[in-house]
Amino acid sequence: MAEINISSPENGKQISRSEEDRSFDEVIGHIEDLLLEENFQSLQHEFLEKYWQVFEPVEDNKLIYTDIFNEYNKAVEAYIVNHLKKVMPQFTVDTLLHQLNEKQTELEGEVFEVLSTITDFLAFKEMFLDYRAVKEGKVADLSCGISVTSLKSCNDENYKNPR
Repeated sequence: MAEINISSPENGKQISRSEEDRSFDEVIGHIEDLLLEENFQSLQHEFLEKYWQVFEPVEDNKLIYTDIFNEYNKAVEAYIVNHLKKVMPQFTVDTLLHQLNEKQTELEGEVFEVLSTITDFLAFKEMFLDYRAVKEGKVADLSCGISVTSLKSCNDENYKNPR
């Protein structure tokens, strides 16, 4: 059986890497919670309502888009950072940005879509164009009629005694 040398650089790097992963997962968990908060949803909705008519589904970008993008970034980033610093006093934006950049190819899900609207202009513009399409009735707004139900009842005999 091979002996593990904890003082070797490889093991030290592996330990700090797993601590970094845990820290990143904790931050993402807090951001996921934040995305569900009414105050955050209101902030995002207010921006969409205020500017949705400015964005047009054409390839050319207006100069005002940059101003709106910067205003949105400032407000959303400040909201997220303030929240994270309350729940994680050791949190730093630089660390999060570094981790997001390193893990960019493996990131999926709503939390990363929202974060991309802060850092990626095209994702930001797409968010407004999608909202505009819903407002103009070009796309059905399905968010009102979604419900989740279990396919099996908890009283189902197969559920209690799986094979």
